Amino acid sequence: MKTYLITYDLHKPSQNYEGLYEAIKALANGWWHHVDSTWLVNSNLSAGEIRDSIMGKLDSNDELLVISVGSNWGSSGLSDSANNWLHNNLHPEHAS
Repeated sequence: MKTYLITYDLHKPSQNYEGLYEAIKALANGWWHHVDSTWLVNSNLSAGEIRDSIMGKLDSNDELLVISVGSNWGSSGLSDSANNWLHNNLHPEHAS
């Protein structure tokens, strides 16, 4: 299982974020969402499969990036629960 960063920029002010959020949660075996427009998800899918799974929730002018992440990370200003998730899921023993 790998951890992927999903980040997006939705350009339509009234766009349905909840539909996008539910689509992201549905494909993940675990997820982290503590920074606007940024998710980390644990998934057995590839980056392309994740992209394809949530494209239906985006408009044609929206931007999306899905990228595999590893165990080298740093943070600032995040809550203890956010840092705990990162430590537990991006720790070297958990890296794919």
